[in-house]
Amino acid sequence: MTTTDSFEAIVAEHQDMVFRMLVRLTGTREHVDDLAQDVFLRLYRALPSFRGEALLTTYLHRIIVNVAQDEWKRRKRDTRETSLSDDVSGWEERLHHPSANAEEQLSTRELQQRVEDELANLSAVERAILVLYHQEERSYQQIAQSLRLPIGTVRTHLHRGRNKLRVALASHERRPTPQQETQTGGRR
Repeated sequence: MTTTDSFEAIVAEHQDMVFRMLVRLTGTREHVDDLAQDVFLRLYRALPSFRGEALLTTYLHRIIVNVAQDEWKRRKRDTRETSLSDDVSGWEERLHHPSANAEEQLSTRELQQRVEDELANLSAVERAILVLYHQEERSYQQIAQSLRLPIGTVRTHLHRGRNKLRVALASHERRPTPQQETQTGGRR
């Protein structure tokens, strides 16, 4: 097996996780193909110096977080915000089955979108830790190694990030929807 074959095997094994994490960390599917390519290019360049002291996935998580942070910096530099609502357009075509519980599916999708929106408002480190812990099911130790942080700091950021997310989602639930405002004439 050549080096190219083994790298292709690494890409095939980890590409779903890379795409999933990039979408979670950047909050959008826009440019995710380019970002994933950047992740694997960085990995390919770094593999000769990889000593195997940590798991390859730990090394890969660090690269993904770095690429996502670079993307956030680029967005700030460009001073244009990518609307997450663009990703919601066309939701009608993406529903798997128009059934009696389509309203539940829509409600679930709206909650997922609110979570994604609120994740984008967290600090980069809180967002990375929440995604690694809850989406990628990584241990405190693995996250600490990936982000080069003490375990206590990982726990603190996870706790703070969860609380910020919980408060933001709860405050969103208390706000009346435009439909409710119309029905009550803007009164509560």
